[in-house]
Formats: sequence, C-alpha cells, structure tokens
Amino acid sequence: MALDCGDSEIGFVTDLVCRQCWTWYSTGETHCPRCGVRLTAGEEVTDQRVARVHGSTHVVSAPGAIRHPRHRLLIPLAAVAAVAMGILLVVGLSAQVGCGNPGDSAPCTRVLFIGNSYTSVNDLPTTFAKLARSGGHRVETGMATADGASLADHAASSATAAALTSAKWNVVVLQEQSQIPAVDQLRQAQMYPAARTLAAMVRHAGAQPMFFITWAHRAGWPQNGLIDYNSMQSAIDQGYLTIAEEQHAAVVPVGYAWQAVLGQEARPGLWLDDGSHPTEKGTYLAACVFYAAIFRKNPKGVTYHSDLSDAEASKLQEVAAAIVLGDPVKWGLP
Repeated sequence: MALDCGDSEIGFVTDLVCRQCWTWYSTGETHCPRCGVRLTAGEEVTDQRVARVHGSTHVVSAPGAIRHPRHRLLIPLAAVAAVAMGILLVVGLSAQVGCGNPGDSAPCTRVLFIGNSYTSVNDLPTTFAKLARSGGHRVETGMATADGASLADHAASSATAAALTSAKWNVVVLQEQSQIPAVDQLRQAQMYPAARTLAAMVRHAGAQPMFFITWAHRAGWPQNGLIDYNSMQSAIDQGYLTIAEEQHAAVVPVGYAWQAVLGQEARPGLWLDDGSHPTEKGTYLAACVFYAAIFRKNPKGVTYHSDLSDAEASKLQEVAAAIVLGDPVKWGLP
C-alpha cells in the first residue's frame, strides 16, 4: 500500500520507492502497483531527494552532498515534508527547453497540477509537457498529488501551500477526488469550500486557477444513485462547471472528451482494469485537452504521440480540439 504520514517518521527510511513514478510504498510490495516497475529500497535514495524531471531525473542532494550546479533543481525543505505528509511534490525543469533558458525570449508557461492519482498515474504533467514542447511551446510543470487526495486535503496542506510558492506558476490545475463532484451534498460540504480556498491561494500566488473536469467511473457509482457512466459523468460535469462559474475560473473539459471518444468507439481503452484510473491512452487524451485549453491551439499535427499509433494519437488530438475549441466560452476560456 502507498505510504501515508503515519507509515514512517519522515516518509523515506527503510521503505520502497518506484523510480518510474516516484511513489513511496511500505514493505510488502515488490513492484509498483501503478506502473509495474520493480521497487527499490528506500534507503538507497534516502540521502538524495529525487525529483522527476520530464524524461530525466534530477537529484536534489541532502546537505553536505556533492552539488551538481549545471542541472541543479532546488526544492525547499517543505518539499521533503510534503512527501512525509503524503503529498508528493514534483517540480519539473529542463535547462534546454524549460523556462530557465535565458537565451530564449519566447514566452514560457508554468503549470502546477494539484490533485491525486488521476493526475499522477502515467504522469499527466510530463505527458502534457512533452506534447507542448512538441508543439513548439516552452513549458515547465509541477505536481502536488497524493493517492485519494481531495481538494479539502490540499487546502489544509502546508505542503500544497509550499508548492504554490515553489515557482512563478501561470496556471494551477485543481483536480478533485473522483467521486465528490458527483454528489451535491459532498460538493457543498467538501469540494466547494476547499475550491474557494484554493482558488484564492492560487490567485494570491499570482496564477490563474483551472478546474480539471475528470472522467466518471466506467460503471458509474450505483451506491449513490449514479447507475452508469453517463449519469455519473453528467453529475461530475455539473459539479465542476458550477464552482468554476462562481469563481470566474476556466475548466479543462477532459471528461467531455472521454465521453466523445466513448461515443465513437465500442472499446475505447481509456480505463485501466479498475474502471477508474486512466490508461496511457486516457492520459494522452487528457494531455491533448490541456494543450487545447491552456494554449487555445489545436493539438492536431503535434508529433509527440507517447506510445500510441499515429492514427490513434491523431484521433485523440481531433477530439480534444473539437471539444475545447468548438465552444471555448462554455469552458471560461477567453
């Protein structure tokens, strides 16, 4: 099982880590439940604070360790506390194509993703960054996530607050736990108060909040009267659109794009076997929707296709463009 704040005194020692998605686990697991990579003993990386950096790994060394200034990525001490508290803070940077290249005068967009495993599985921020760079956009991304985390968890987290001030973000993505937006009672009691708090924090940090409309569970949520995917998706859509309108914030309609693909394909292959989390195809579709929403550009023709076929990637790019750019006003996009 994934670590929570009570599993280890500081969240690192004597446990196991996946070097692919940088998630920590307690003993008992041999391979990462997310990506299948064999886990590494935590003490092997305890003295090197490791940050995932879009296709490479930059190491943030402990005090007294050898420093590597050329590709140095400094994360405040609060980032270490973030892991200990269950919030995984990952800040991405590339000296060649990120925002830190002083010789490039082209605009650069910094995006922080706040959410849970719907964001971290398959590493949506990195997928988006690779897609954006393939399309000629300079970007940096960061991620503050914890499995099952809600916006209320993030609103109360000093780690998430630290993430908001870890860089000069342009956009901060807010992603709620997958079920809460579908039930009005949960929205009113949990989602909306937290969303208001986080939106204010984001704006105070000088960024713009964007709400990530997620996809519904493949089987709906029958225990709460949402008998199938469509009924749950409709409820989720309404939950996000309502708070986004109240907060004068944009939304990224990923759930709408999933529904469009479902209408076109009998076997869309968007969910993993759990009927909840995304496959690589699902994450790529989400990244295409983010591309269209953040840049207001059509992703059609962008050459980064992850591990998808050219035809499949092209189709997802088309769906994302049609959903986002077909009615940008509906999503609060200028």
